[in-house]
Amino acid sequence: MSERFHKLVNLMAALRAPNGCPWDRKQTHESLKPYLLEEAYEVLEVLDRQDRTKLPEELGDVLLQVLFHSQIASEAGSFSIEDVLEQLADKLTRRHPHVFGNGAASTTPMNADQVVARWEDIKRTERQASGRPDSVLDGVPQTLPALLRAYQLQARASRVGFDWTHDTKGFDQVLGKIEEEIQELRAAIRAPASNQTVPDTGAATARQAQIVAEFGDVVFSLVNLARFIKVNPEDALRQAVNRFVERFQFIERQATASGRTVGELSFGEMDRLWDEAKKQGLATVSEERRHE
Repeated sequence: MSERFHKLVNLMAALRAPNGCPWDRKQTHESLKPYLLEEAYEVLEVLDRQDRTKLPEELGDVLLQVLFHSQIASEAGSFSIEDVLEQLADKLTRRHPHVFGNGAASTTPMNADQVVARWEDIKRTERQASGRPDSVLDGVPQTLPALLRAYQLQARASRVGFDWTHDTKGFDQVLGKIEEEIQELRAAIRAPASNQTVPDTGAATARQAQIVAEFGDVVFSLVNLARFIKVNPEDALRQAVNRFVERFQFIERQATASGRTVGELSFGEMDRLWDEAKKQGLATVSEERRHE
C-alpha cells in the first residue's frame, strides 16, 4: 500500500484505540450501516449536480466507511484492510481474463456485451464452487432500493434470454405491457367496494391489496421500459424528485417575496409559478446549491 493509504489505516486504528475517540470506539458494523448508505447517496447527489470539485471529498467519506469496517473486523480477528484489497484484486483479475490473460480464450477480442456474458459465466462458476444456489438472480441484494433492484433483476433475466427483442417490435411490446398493466390498475381501482358498512372489512382489505399489486405491476413495467431505453430508473426518479424540490422552493420564494406564505397562494397561482420555474430551468438555484 502507498504511504498515504498506510497513514489513513493508522489514523483509523488510532481513532479506535483505547485513548482514541469515544464515538469511533463505540461503533459496530451494525451501527455504521446508516452512514454507509448516507455517504453513498451523497456521492450520487454530487454526481447528479456534476460537481466534480466536491466529488473527491464525498468519495473519501465512502472510503472512510470501508476503513472503519475493516478496522473493526481487524480488531475482532476476522479480516483486515489488506484482505479486502487482496480479494478485490483477485476478483478483478479473475473476472477479466480478456485483459489479464488468465483463461484459454483470454486474448480473444470482445465487445461490451460479450464481456458481460463472460462475467456472468464466471460468477456462476464461482457460485457453484462455493456451494451457493445457482440462480442468475443471485447477487442482487434485497436491500437495494426497489426501483434499482427491479432494474437489476430484469437485466439479469435478460442476459439468459428472458426478454423481448431489442428492436421496434420489442419496444412496442414493452409499451403494450405498460398499457395492459394500467388497464388492470384502472379496473382494480374502479372495482366496487364491499357493500358492508363495517369499516376495514376483509373485502375492502383484499381490494386495496389488489390495487397495491396492480400499481406495483405498472411500476415494474415502467422499469422494464427504462431498461429498454437505457435509462436507470433510480437515477431518473431521483433527478425528478430534485427538480420537484427546486421548483416547489421557487414557488415558496415567490410567495415570500409577495408577503405571503405558500399556503396562502391559490392553486392557480402555484400552478402558474410552477410553469415559470420550469421555463427558467432554475439554473441559478442549481449553482447556489452546488456551492453550499
